Amino acid sequence: MKRCLACDTLYPVSDVACPACRWQPVLENGLPAYAPALSAESLGFKASHFAELAALEAGNFWFEARNRLIVWALRRYASGFDSFLEVGCGTGYVLTAVAEAFPRAHVAGSEIFSAGLSFAASRLPRATFMQMDARTIPFSGEFGAIGLFDVLEHIVEDETVLDQVHTALRPGGHLLLTVPQHQWLWSATDDYACHVRRYAAADLHAKVRAAGFSIVRSTSFVSMLLPLMMLSRLSRRSGDAEASGAELSVAPWLNRMLGAAMVVEARMIRACVDFPVGGSRFLIARKT
Repeated sequence: MKRCLACDTLYPVSDVACPACRWQPVLENGLPAYAPALSAESLGFKASHFAELAALEAGNFWFEARNRLIVWALRRYASGFDSFLEVGCGTGYVLTAVAEAFPRAHVAGSEIFSAGLSFAASRLPRATFMQMDARTIPFSGEFGAIGLFDVLEHIVEDETVLDQVHTALRPGGHLLLTVPQHQWLWSATDDYACHVRRYAAADLHAKVRAAGFSIVRSTSFVSMLLPLMMLSRLSRRSGDAEASGAELSVAPWLNRMLGAAMVVEARMIRACVDFPVGGSRFLIARKT
């Protein structure tokens, strides 16, 4: 069901306007915009980053490893879902992988920035896209699975977002999320990415449970590469933030080596190894 952001009435997704108050989202570039005042820029991210991401993601060891992990987790822990919403879909790189792996599922993507949606829509024409603020999700009990992949750390009101995701999921639906981990890894790279925080596992788990979820699986990843990541971050603690945006731009030979390490790590995660530390944390939770 859709949830009216003006009067909180629930109504069918097929309806354009709220039947109670007639409120409806405006259209931006042909897509519904539920928070148009925020579509150009906000404090949590820079819209100019989308072009950089679109050029970097395909073939990059980190983005490819994360995609494989997400698709595997959906198959392993959320099999049978028929609808998937990615909150903060960026350029659509993750959503495209999900759509290819689950062709029978209806996939939708939201992004607060209209600039990101243009990249995503060009990558995946069959998906449903919308401009939306994750703090006010206009759905209730609608989706079988929802993903937030390196999104939550950009938002001050992360607990509000988790509450909204819980509402938008069907009973028994699954939340999948990735976040950067360990505040002691904070560097100029995080400043450049407009992060609000890096998470501790205990803090993330507490917030997810408080929103009404039960945790199905939680593990660190980018664990085998953590020593290299620590060296990279230490060198950037007081460096130029703009230069830190190039952290994932690596030489082809190094990209292959790092990718091989991530493949080994993924095999261990699939074999039920949970890493206690790592550059990122991956969590799967169920709406209870």
